[in-house]
Amino acid sequence: MIEENATDELGPLERLLAERACERLILEHVRRLDLGDPGTVCELFTPDGVWEWPYDNRRIEGRQALRAYFAGRPADRLSRRMCTNILVTVDSPDTATATTYFATYRVDGYTGDTIVPARPPANIGHYEDTFRKLEGRWLMASRTLVLPFGGPTEHVGGADRER
Repeated sequence: MIEENATDELGPLERLLAERACERLILEHVRRLDLGDPGTVCELFTPDGVWEWPYDNRRIEGRQALRAYFAGRPADRLSRRMCTNILVTVDSPDTATATTYFATYRVDGYTGDTIVPARPPANIGHYEDTFRKLEGRWLMASRTLVLPFGGPTEHVGGADRER
């Protein structure tokens, strides 16, 4: 007897739309961190959403806590995240997972009046995400940061300092 997979309920178009919606959340997350209002990242998560970095024992849970955490980044931070190898797997009509590789270029002390000379990325790793569809909208349920390569954030105005 062949067991039916929960994703068999989805046709090719529904699966593609779910994958694209989740991929778009991944990209919108980094866009808001780099170019938008970082505190609004919380809107991309479920009400009980979680962001965590197990290495540093950071676990931020719930939209209010996520808003405070992401809005608390230094105002003089300049960052750009390059995401690639985004692989979304739809597990059911209302759940999905993804793995995304990234490199983060980041400095503090940015005033906006000059171009920052190129430097190596501050972090290279991947995200492990879970998604849930709530009331017809895909949202991040959790994001786990896996960071095998990382270092302090350089301060462009002087000595390096970690933040």
